[in-house]
Amino acid sequence: MQTSSRLKTYPLPPTFACIGEERSYRKQHLAAALRLFSRYGFDEGVAGHITVRDPEYLESFWVNPLGVQFGTIKASDLIQVHYTGEVEDQTAIDETMFAIHSHIYAARPDVVAIVYTNSIYGKSWSSFGHLLEPMSQDACAFYQHHSVINEYKGIVLSSEDAKHIAETLAENKALILKDHGFLTVGNTVDEAAWWFILMERMSQAQLLAEAAGKPSLINHDSATLARHQVGSHYTGWFSFQPLYNLIVRQQPELLD
Repeated sequence: MQTSSRLKTYPLPPTFACIGEERSYRKQHLAAALRLFSRYGFDEGVAGHITVRDPEYLESFWVNPLGVQFGTIKASDLIQVHYTGEVEDQTAIDETMFAIHSHIYAARPDVVAIVYTNSIYGKSWSSFGHLLEPMSQDACAFYQHHSVINEYKGIVLSSEDAKHIAETLAENKALILKDHGFLTVGNTVDEAAWWFILMERMSQAQLLAEAAGKPSLINHDSATLARHQVGSHYTGWFSFQPLYNLIVRQQPELLD
């Protein structure tokens, strides 16, 4: 989608009358993303997490509770976690989630939401320790805008490993963690969730293409142009809206 004067015909992200209104919006969109991820099979056991930064207390974020199935979560189920590790209601949290997300939020003031969970094609592609190639227009959303950690060191628990993840992500929208899967970030929950969904699909497409032969890649100039067209913050937000509207219509209780 090309951002131009025609952008005024498209819906825009909302503005808010107060902090409470914005907090509710972020939590509801986080709950919707979790419901969608359950539908897509991105959840597995107790693994996986999506977080969103609180709009008022910027050194804290909201996250799905550990051990609760994505497909059952409502906005009111989300818990608030501070960078110090303090949890508002003393609910158990995922130590890996806290280590990774707290370091990324500290390193990236621009990031409002982070997604990391276990998806089948994400796990499959990450085993190679390679970046995704610009083999289609949609894949170009990640062209020179994602990075890779190509060494597996087990479950991420230490501050040192989490800091390395934040440093390797750098200013990119996505990260491939070898033998783990994908991590994506965004200026909204909607954007971060859409990049994860798209990255999962692009890894599936590349695995299929490479199984059939050697795909022809888009050249650097065209891939760069396409990234600006399909990889912007706005495009990420807008692409998620039909999915949000669908899941809310089908499962309105998630907003509670």
